[in-house]
Amino acid sequence: MKVPSPGESISEVQIANWLVKDGDYVSNGQVIAEIDSDKATLELAAEAAGSITLKASAGDTVAVGDVVCLIDTDAAKPVGTAAPNPLPSTPVVSKETPSKAPVSEPTPASGNAAGHPSPAAAKLMAENNLQASQVKATGVGGRITKGDVLSAIAGGIDTSSIEQWGGTREVHREKMTMLRKKVAERLVSVKNTTAMLTTFNEVNMKPIMDLRARYKDVFKEKHQVGLGFMSFFTKAVCEALHHFPAVNAQIDGNEIVFHDYCDIGVAVSTPKGLMVPVIRNAETMSLAQIEKSIGDMAKKARDGKITLDDMQGGTFTITNGGVFGSMLSTPIINPPQSAILGMHNIVERAVVENGQIVIRPIMYLALSYDHRIIDGKESVSFLVKVKDMLEHPERLIFGGKTAEEILLGL
Repeated sequence: MKVPSPGESISEVQIANWLVKDGDYVSNGQVIAEIDSDKATLELAAEAAGSITLKASAGDTVAVGDVVCLIDTDAAKPVGTAAPNPLPSTPVVSKETPSKAPVSEPTPASGNAAGHPSPAAAKLMAENNLQASQVKATGVGGRITKGDVLSAIAGGIDTSSIEQWGGTREVHREKMTMLRKKVAERLVSVKNTTAMLTTFNEVNMKPIMDLRARYKDVFKEKHQVGLGFMSFFTKAVCEALHHFPAVNAQIDGNEIVFHDYCDIGVAVSTPKGLMVPVIRNAETMSLAQIEKSIGDMAKKARDGKITLDDMQGGTFTITNGGVFGSMLSTPIINPPQSAILGMHNIVERAVVENGQIVIRPIMYLALSYDHRIIDGKESVSFLVKVKDMLEHPERLIFGGKTAEEILLGL
């Protein structure tokens, strides 16, 4: 069997994992290996039934077309051979399920029920590196409350049972996957070949949060999907791209390619790393359609069912580091695109409104852009436009204007 081509422009792959052993009997169509390319992980299926001889080891880099195994079709089938795993009709990113070490349940001391913590208690426990067995639960059904955690902290924590990290002076090495190597190459290439700058702004998220609070239940009941922040940001970005088309453009040789559509890439964290599925023609979608599309793409990515076509051809990317707690960052452009918007966490901050200091939920925004085709004025104006529409959600309906401005012909 030879290595099949995973896609155009891919000349070599890496044997990520053999699912069979040398000498095993395999059935026709049985998945025998996982292969990493620089774009995706593919499954390799046996082309015939017989006894297999491996010609490459896990971790080896082999060229497309190289022989990686032999199958002796004259070998007799052993009694009780399991049925083969079916081969997916489309090459997909394979699902990775991290192996979990068996965890023994802690034996709580008398009167100390290691129950399930409430969200507030779990956050406080994580901040103080506490385990459930170290907190006396007083909530209903043995639930750990925030007060239980505070009481445990106040009373002093016995840390002798906590596993300590480090101190061995040992190291271990892991070979980079093809995907990780390609990501590294592309990131270095972006830094070396683009004039990348980042501009920042802040947005008051209270109008969007108030709108969600009022309509999230009826929205979910009607559309069968939750109302998140990403749909608002996607709509705001699409409208801003309409006003500032250079931000939606790309350099191709000596030409600038302008797009009359918005194919928005949405960065999604998966077991394989960060992937960017693309929402096609997002400018024509409603909030509900955007939420459904993002949800479907994210599920495909996390389940290992996303295809190469799902991740190609974006014109602009949105990444949300805020879900991991990021306050501010400078996202790197996803080539060949010319700009990327970074969202961050929402924090209550003191701001001045009408001469008064008030508390508002503030998010910092970052727009990284290629200064070769996007001027500073365009980048700043684009980000201000996004900020303005998020702080005045009605502008998302009226092409970036308020109802009063339309009435007055402004």
